[in-house]
Amino acid sequence: MLENLLMLGKGGLAGFVIAAPVGPVGVLCVQRTLALGAGSGLMAGLGAACADALYGCIAAFGLSLIAEWLQSHEAVFRLLGGAFLLFMGVKMLRARHDPAAPLPTVPRDDLVHGLLSTFLLTATNPITIVAFLGIFAFLGIGAVGVDQAQAGWLVLGVFIGSSVWWFSLAALAGRFRRQLSEGGLVTINRLSGLLLLGFALYGLGSVLWMWSQGTR
Repeated sequence: MLENLLMLGKGGLAGFVIAAPVGPVGVLCVQRTLALGAGSGLMAGLGAACADALYGCIAAFGLSLIAEWLQSHEAVFRLLGGAFLLFMGVKMLRARHDPAAPLPTVPRDDLVHGLLSTFLLTATNPITIVAFLGIFAFLGIGAVGVDQAQAGWLVLGVFIGSSVWWFSLAALAGRFRRQLSEGGLVTINRLSGLLLLGFALYGLGSVLWMWSQGTR
């Protein structure tokens, strides 16, 4: 039992470290919290945590064939992710909302859409597998000697650690929202949209670079 709890703790640390760097998913989580409330931000964070757990599962259970296939199709995944970021960036730039007005009622299907959007965005970055393998190796977790039960606790820890980061981020954004002046959310949307467009252009540019390297 002690070994399982140790795996849970190591997985939690790995999940937190993977989730913490600021990126497009973090921008989406904050923007949805500011625009639609903490519930939407929490659902967005939950989607990212689920995707982190999925990649953590692939790394923990040593599903090498799937990992190799994902990495071999990295350019396609980056292309899909870049296109999705372009769509979300333009959508944010066009959004208009008065932060002083009451928060709109968020339909349940919109909450699910927020979860799926961050899940898909996180899942289009197969490099996450490499990051998990590196962190697992740093924490002394190898493919040899880790049984299925321990791997399961490890993945559960990844999900918990990632969720802690995203929920904390949404909570902080929710507190910040109360201090926004009139028109502040419009500025936040524009800045968020520009950030997402920047991430999108970087991702699409990296795909073009990868394809150019492959043709030489």
